[in-house]
Amino acid sequence: MYQSIKEKFITLADTEKAQQLEGYMRNQFPFYGLQSPQRREVYKDVLKAAKKNKEIDWQLLDEAWNDDHREFQYFVCDYLLNMKKYLNYEDIPKIEKYVRSKEWWDTIDSLMKLFGDLGLRDSRVDQLMLDWSVDPDFWVRRVAIEHQLLRKEKMNTDLLSKIICNNLNSNEFFINKAIGWALRDYSKTNPTWVKNFIEEHRDNLDKLSISEGSKYI
Repeated sequence: MYQSIKEKFITLADTEKAQQLEGYMRNQFPFYGLQSPQRREVYKDVLKAAKKNKEIDWQLLDEAWNDDHREFQYFVCDYLLNMKKYLNYEDIPKIEKYVRSKEWWDTIDSLMKLFGDLGLRDSRVDQLMLDWSVDPDFWVRRVAIEHQLLRKEKMNTDLLSKIICNNLNSNEFFINKAIGWALRDYSKTNPTWVKNFIEEHRDNLDKLSISEGSKYI
């Protein structure tokens, strides 16, 4: 299956578009140069079959993730999001492998959604995200900060507060941006909570986090 997808990617490759995408991602990953709709068309039947069978093919995902081309990491993210309701807590070590390798905001911001969904079904994820919020790897911390995005009324504010507080006084752009993003998103549901949080921690929040978090309040 992996080889079949790869052959289709190669056939559709666009060198000019690939160079644009590689530049956008700071030349960290090679691309075939496929647009998102075009890429998803290649493997849509694979996703349909997986959903019908209600079974995750981890061997296929590992093969795909190990491919140098970034479109294959996007395939893995799309596959797992398509199958998220079949994931359970015991699958986390497998997903964590992907979180901790070939790291950049594009895959991190897709994979974090899996933990948000799983966390609503298994409370053990809360402690894991607290642990991840102090991980030496800032991309792992970003997953913890962002994983509750779009929860609205289901937001665990105590967890959000602890995770953000574990990352105050950070000089890392991708952490401060994530904090701002998390606060901005929740401000659409509970602007008072976000406003009070920002005021309480203003001296320790980065200006970027404050400006992003205050956008709608």
